[in-house]
Parts: sequence; structure tokens; C-alpha cells
Amino acid sequence: MASEAKIAETDFSFSVDRSLIGQHPAIVRLRQLIERVAMADATVLITGESGTGKEVVARAIHGLSPRRSRSFVPVNCAAIPHDLLESEMFGHERGAFTGASGNRQGLFSIANGGTIFLDEIGEMPLALQAKLLRVLEDGVIRPVGSDRGFQVNARVIAASNNDLAAAVKNGTFREDLFYRLQVVPIILPALRERRSDIPLLVEHFLERIRARSPGRPLTVTREAMVHLWSYDWPGNVRELENMIERLVIMCEGDTIDTPVLPPNLISSSRMAEAQLPRKIPEAGLNLNALVRELEGHLINQALKQTGGNKQAAARLLGLKRTTFAAKLRRCGVIAPSPDGREDR
Repeated sequence: MASEAKIAETDFSFSVDRSLIGQHPAIVRLRQLIERVAMADATVLITGESGTGKEVVARAIHGLSPRRSRSFVPVNCAAIPHDLLESEMFGHERGAFTGASGNRQGLFSIANGGTIFLDEIGEMPLALQAKLLRVLEDGVIRPVGSDRGFQVNARVIAASNNDLAAAVKNGTFREDLFYRLQVVPIILPALRERRSDIPLLVEHFLERIRARSPGRPLTVTREAMVHLWSYDWPGNVRELENMIERLVIMCEGDTIDTPVLPPNLISSSRMAEAQLPRKIPEAGLNLNALVRELEGHLINQALKQTGGNKQAAARLLGLKRTTFAAKLRRCGVIAPSPDGREDR
């Protein structure tokens, strides 16, 4: 498997702006943090929901770092069988186990001088966690079946979409490794928390498709874009990218309009209304959360009825434009422009 590892090619023109698309304040802060972290050599722990772009961030850190001319080695700890993971990471000697017909270099050795990205680190078995901790402490790896250690110099970036702090409490993840990994913690926002970036991401994905199909001027109608805005995207940016690919295939002509959208995208704005309880349960409820949910539902409905026109939507809800804009920011639908004015 080591031979199948995807090794990043040298790219001295790397740009974090091209890698992380968005203008929401959370993404602006993330890009600034990446630029600072890249110049250090500390271990990094990236957390966030599935599809938020953890490997993208890891590659951005490597691409901006002094190590960018060396290998970037991604390892999916959940995809490699536990009984093979140690051999894949640290290598093995001939005869170390059945089938070990020769010496084999591990992924840490391949990443020497560069960066190794340990994705889904929470899936690593406890016994191997202890060996990884030792590597982080002294930089020495010991191939399976060998009585000698070898010095390596690989920066470690780890990622997980699980709550590692909770895993520490229930005993499935080592506490000392957790704190050793998160010298620099980076938490990625879900796409629903930065809805203002959805149109930018949609255009980015369309532009990539246009590059593969020159002469096809793909566009999205305003009504369809409002539906894309309203959906919560549980699969985050990855789900949005796959959806745009699907819609381009399914649409007739070069325009993505509402009729081609799947039912779950169109009906998502009605879910909040359906979730309102008929009576207060004995266990109680969170009134503030329900009010925010209903408010978001009505805002989305107003935007749909006005074709995305924020001033008209504000009038429809009996709100001042500034009040409506503030609610949109709180919902993550729009972000303030650099000059402090709101997008109309």
C-alpha cells in the first residue's frame, strides 16, 4: 500500500486563496491561521465534520511550508486494516510476519523531510497510538521485526471528524497522544455555518466543469441558488461539489434551474416547520433554538418568493433592511463586505 500512497508534487505557486474558496469571516480567519501555522513545524490536529475539507487544509499547510518541495503523504487510518497499519506506517523487515518476503519502507520514511497526514486518527488502535506517540516524542521509527530504530524528520498533521476529547474519556484514544497532536488545533466550520460562501463554491465548481467542457456557459438561476442556499448540506463542501456535478449532467441545456433539483433540496426549507411540536413535551424544549429555526425558515421563504432580493424580502417580513441583513449574517447567509456595507 505504501507504493500506492499519493505523493504531492512540488508546487511553488501554491495559493491558499485558490485552495480554500470563500469570503466568510470564518474562512478568512482560517486562511490567516494556515499561513501562520505553515511556517512553524508543530503538529496540527484538524477537526470538523466529514466533507469540510480537512485534507485540503493539510495540503495548504504543507504547500505554504518550507517542506513544500518534499513529499506530502496522506494516510487514511480507517481504510487500512489494523493488523497492517503499523507495517504501512513504519515499514517491516523480511520475515517479520507471514508474507513479509522482503524489507519494506514505511510511509513515515517516504514522508521524511516532508509532511505525513494521518486522516481519521481516531480509528488508530490503542497499541499503535503508543508507538506513534513515541515517534512524535523522539522522531525514531522502528520497522516491524527490526531491533533497530531509524531517525525520521516528518511533520505530522492529523485529522478526525470524531470528538477525540470524548474518545479520551471513554478510553478509546490516548490522552497523552491527544494533547501531543493538538499543539495547534484547527476546527473547520460546517458549510451551513458559512452559507454566504455557497454561491462562490458553486461558481468555483462550475468553472472547473467549464474547463473540462469548453464552450458550455453553465449558469444557475437565482431561484435554484436560493434553494442551494437554504439546504443544510450535511455532507458539507464535498456533498455540494458532487451535487453540482450531478446537476450539470441532469440539466437540459446550460442552465441549472429548480425543476432539476432533487426533492430533498426543495423540501429542506419545509423541514423546520414540520419539526415544530404540537405540544410542549414533558422533558421541555429549547425555545431559543426553535425560534431561530423558525426565523431561518421564514427568511428562506421570503428570499425564495422575492427571487433572492434582500430588500424585497425584508419588506415582506416587515423588517428594516439593516435588521434583515443582521439576521442574515447571524444565520450565515451573508457576510459583511470589507467596507462594512451589506450586499443588497
